[in-house]
Amino acid sequence: MSLILNQVTFQKSLASLPLVSYQAGETVIADGSRTGRLLILSKGTVAIVKEGTEIAKVAEPGAVFGELSALLDQPHAADVRATEASEFHVADASTLLTQNPVAVLYVATMLAHRLNGANHALIQLKHQLLTGEPPNVVAKTVSKMEGFLIASASLMYAGYPNDPYA
Repeated sequence: MSLILNQVTFQKSLASLPLVSYQAGETVIADGSRTGRLLILSKGTVAIVKEGTEIAKVAEPGAVFGELSALLDQPHAADVRATEASEFHVADASTLLTQNPVAVLYVATMLAHRLNGANHALIQLKHQLLTGEPPNVVAKTVSKMEGFLIASASLMYAGYPNDPYA
């Protein structure tokens, strides 16, 4: 039995959840807040912003936001802002993660892929530092590592783990 879950199965499991819309510029999740919700991107694009710096853009349907806050019982660690009109399935995190095994498997798989990608990038970064790679090469690897640590469904469906550095 494979534990790999496809995005279509996950999307179908969300059909009964309400959709919430945000316009460009609106804050979806505020850094430091505790919403107790999971937001799953249905359509649109958001920016992940930490301390005034945009660290990533996410446009992949199925990307999950709020999972670390919910699982670790801690405040959200960054702002999520809509950069265009965006829609999210919204769920009470506790309810979804205790009553929907498909959602639990999806979130766990997504987090495992992100951790695996970050581990590979960390190994690459250490190698670059030991061999004296130029700062621009090191900076590119750090940027890739940040990408792995940001909410994204694309790692699961866009060729990863075949080439996490492509």
